[in-house]
Amino acid sequence: MTTTTPAIRVHSLDDARAACAAAADLGVPVRLVSAPAGAAHGGALWFRELVARAAAEWPSVGLTAVLDCADRAGDAQGALAAGIKAILFTGPAPVAATLTSIAERMGSTVLTEPPAALDLRGARDPVAACRQHLAKGSPGQTSAG
Repeated sequence: MTTTTPAIRVHSLDDARAACAAAADLGVPVRLVSAPAGAAHGGALWFRELVARAAAEWPSVGLTAVLDCADRAGDAQGALAAGIKAILFTGPAPVAATLTSIAERMGSTVLTEPPAALDLRGARDPVAACRQHLAKGSPGQTSAG
């Protein structure tokens, strides 16, 4: 996962489908980022399934995903144990360091800063918003409208 891959914050499978459809149309990779504290709200298994379904529907898309665990170390550990390959942890630095060590042994990544992402919450036309965001190729923070 590169930091230059544009990120889209998804809240549902429909959002993930919109992001992947736009990425497929444009022939570009996309990084899905869960809703804030997604590990606490939907859970690691829900997110893993969401990403798996999106990847199965759009196998040509270079898809990566990040589960937002907020500052909840237990959720972060659970996500890693569930096989999530990239998590966001915004808790204390010493805890982040421990989680990073665990993640590295499992072939996963821990981010400590949220990636800039297009947030699809409330987007009137999610596919068009994603297409516009991905066409720019910019990972800048934006909101859909």
